[in-house]
Formats: sequence, structure tokens, C-alpha cells
Amino acid sequence: MTPPYTVLDGIMREGRHIMSVRVYYEDTDFSGIVYHANYLRFMERGRTNHLRLLGTEHRALFQEAQRETPGFAFVVRSMRIDFLKPARMDDVLDIVTFAQEVKGASITLEQQISCGAELLVAAHVRVACVAGGRARPIPKALRAAMLANQQHALSAGEPKR
Repeated sequence: MTPPYTVLDGIMREGRHIMSVRVYYEDTDFSGIVYHANYLRFMERGRTNHLRLLGTEHRALFQEAQRETPGFAFVVRSMRIDFLKPARMDDVLDIVTFAQEVKGASITLEQQISCGAELLVAAHVRVACVAGGRARPIPKALRAAMLANQQHALSAGEPKR
């Protein structure tokens, strides 16, 4: 039986994590469109649930990483975001996340936020693994899962809408 939380966490399809969120009043600004910083929150949830569906819950990841690399943390190293169209209250958004590149100490992810067939936001995110203020290798189990999923995503081509 599928654990009930997986419904909340989204799905994996062709190497891509897809998670839906509804836009609530609290997500919007005075004009009724999604406040730009809230897209960052939606994408953070997408990255977190992407890891979870790869079999790496944050708590377990940090416990394993602390044994391998004491002081381990993931940090967003860089992010490029294109805000293409606005989302509005009650819209249901799909947040798509997939690994573009997995290196020794960093992962480059592509993220897209769509409403139906409309692409609203596209982001290129580089996440680094650090400990003690310095880059450190990604924990082995996570690296293996990310590489396998990246190959699946790249072989699937462009995401299906």
C-alpha cells in the first residue's frame, strides 16, 4: 500500500518530480496575483518532495550525512528565475523539478511552474553541499539516486504537458 503522504508529495514521472499546489489568498499580493517570493516557497517544496520521492527524506538524509560529513548542509548557490506569466488565487499550479547536472558537491536543477498548459515560471537552481563553510561531496546514497533519476529525466526528453 502507498503511504498516504505520497499523495501530498507529488509523483515521479519520466525522471521528473511533479507536485501540484493551489494558490490561496495568502499567496497573493494586493493585486490578486501570486507574490513573486512565494514562487520560491513553491519551488523549495518541490525540491524537498523530489528528494523524498527519490527515497531520501530530509531527516534521514541529514542523519546519514552527519555520519559521512559532520556539519553537512545544502545551500542554494545560485538561482536564475524567469517570471513569464502571473498565477492567481485558486489556480492549481504544477511544480516540475528535475536534475540537469549532478557533480561531486553540487546539483543543478531545472524547475518549472505551470498552470494547465501555460508555463508561468522557469528556474535554474544550483544547490551545493557544504560543511564547515566549504564544499563537500554529496552523500553517496543521495548522489547515486540523483544520478539515476537524472539519466531517466534526460532520456525522457522535454516534460510532457
